[in-house]
Amino acid sequence: MAFTTTKSAFWEGFRAGAPFLLVVTPFGIVFGVAALDAGLNLAHAMGFSVVVIAGAAQLTALSTMVDQSPFVIVIGAALLVNLRMLMYSASLAPHLGGMPTWQKAVTAFFLTDQVFAISVQRFETLGDESVWRRFMFIMGITTIMAPFWYLGTLIGAVVGQSIPPEFGLDFAVPVCFMSLIGPALRTGPHGMAALTAAITALFLRDLPWNLGLAVASLVGMVVGAETQRQAERRAASGKGTAA
Repeated sequence: MAFTTTKSAFWEGFRAGAPFLLVVTPFGIVFGVAALDAGLNLAHAMGFSVVVIAGAAQLTALSTMVDQSPFVIVIGAALLVNLRMLMYSASLAPHLGGMPTWQKAVTAFFLTDQVFAISVQRFETLGDESVWRRFMFIMGITTIMAPFWYLGTLIGAVVGQSIPPEFGLDFAVPVCFMSLIGPALRTGPHGMAALTAAITALFLRDLPWNLGLAVASLVGMVVGAETQRQAERRAASGKGTAA
């Protein structure tokens, strides 16, 4: 019975991740093309995707490399973009706290925007569930998505240059993030953070080494946090007045 239950969790994750192939595969192709444009060879591009498996950070690193940015800026920009993984990990920790260390390590390695968005929604909805079933659910998502990310990178690196521009594959990057971020903007502070970051990024798009993106991210987080603080302060003040 336990085997059947675990198997079911895996296939639930597999099916939940399948729709994201529509954006993950073109995203991988875009990265493969960009990697070769940045001067990487096929082995470097594939190694980048296999080891890092973080599309946004990889594209950010490539962008700064093309701009001839210093090594510190390349690494710093990629790490800054991936700082959201800290928030993802903090959100998942209460649901995965009882996992063995090796399962936590595997989950951390394959943690992506899609894995987080799908998993946290399920864990919050189902509530009580064994950590083994949760681990198998995450592995189901990873099993369907990771190979297509690698395949997309391979296609982009091998035949990307021959793909006509009118195919517009670069649509995959913004569509992927919009599909993930949109449902997460549940409160006013969330919306303020996203709107502020977007507007700031537009104004700072000409900064060298693509630093505008990093600055916009920080400004968005500060504004979102301050908006949240003000909202909590007004709520507390309202309760005090009512009492």
